[in-house]
Amino acid sequence: MRFLVTGAAGFIGSHLCRRLVAEGDEVVGLDDLSEGDAEANLADVPEARLEVADLRDTDAVAKAAAGCDAILHHAARKSVPRSILEPEAFVEVNVRGTLNVLLAAREAGANVVFASSSSVYGDQEVFPLREDLEPRPRSPYAATKLAGEGLVRSWWHAYRVPTVTLRYFNVYGPYQDPASEYAAVIPRFATACLSGGTPVIFGGGEQARDFTYIDDVVEANLLAARAPEVALGRVLNAGGGREPTTVNELLALIAEAAGASPEPRFEPAREGDIRRSYADVTLARELLGYDPRVAIDEGVRRTVAWFAAGR
Repeated sequence: MRFLVTGAAGFIGSHLCRRLVAEGDEVVGLDDLSEGDAEANLADVPEARLEVADLRDTDAVAKAAAGCDAILHHAARKSVPRSILEPEAFVEVNVRGTLNVLLAAREAGANVVFASSSSVYGDQEVFPLREDLEPRPRSPYAATKLAGEGLVRSWWHAYRVPTVTLRYFNVYGPYQDPASEYAAVIPRFATACLSGGTPVIFGGGEQARDFTYIDDVVEANLLAARAPEVALGRVLNAGGGREPTTVNELLALIAEAAGASPEPRFEPAREGDIRRSYADVTLARELLGYDPRVAIDEGVRRTVAWFAAGR
């Protein structure tokens, strides 16, 4: 198959490129390099042809998608806190950009797998989180992902373009960038523990998340790209499939793997953050055969070992 991976130079996108090339698929990547790092993340997959272009450029997206059988759409503005500061940019990239991907998919006759986020659920009273719960987005980022889900679903019903949306739950693993002001918690904790730094915990540290190892997310994408008709137009959770881990517990796991004894600094909770989130993956298991395999302790060991080896 020939795949277009948007956001190819980013964390998840680069893992997808690596896996697809290893399986013998042809890969075209699209990335504007505003956040992704092709030199760091794609150096070991020269077979993936990278098109440097803005997702908002309709013609560039269509050109990259031409001849592709499937599009794995991961390019987006990310970060809940940043979306609160820059809502216009998040709408332009995450909503208009997704529309461009869907237009290109219709023209190319390609399947679409859309990367959404568990943040669309917001705060809920029922756990684990099921796809039929009413979304309660608390940030512009979450709202743009929910808008993208609606567009993606409509493309199956209106145009019969095969689509699947995957709602990710706190994906982590090697190649995740710890340097950004809005970096995810695991790379920040890992680098702090390995360097003797001070990990920062926002809130009391008892907020709980379903941390999902990158290999499981890659597998979910491959399954969704070849989804049976019963799964098309659907939104499916792609989580770790286990009880959630608190931030305090996570730091303890990372510290153990790094051989460190850090003293964290506590900061006020960040606006837009939710207290608890973890996935019911029953539907993805039934419709796609999705079966997350990497438990949090094993995933943390692999991730810390990668950071310790010097990235």
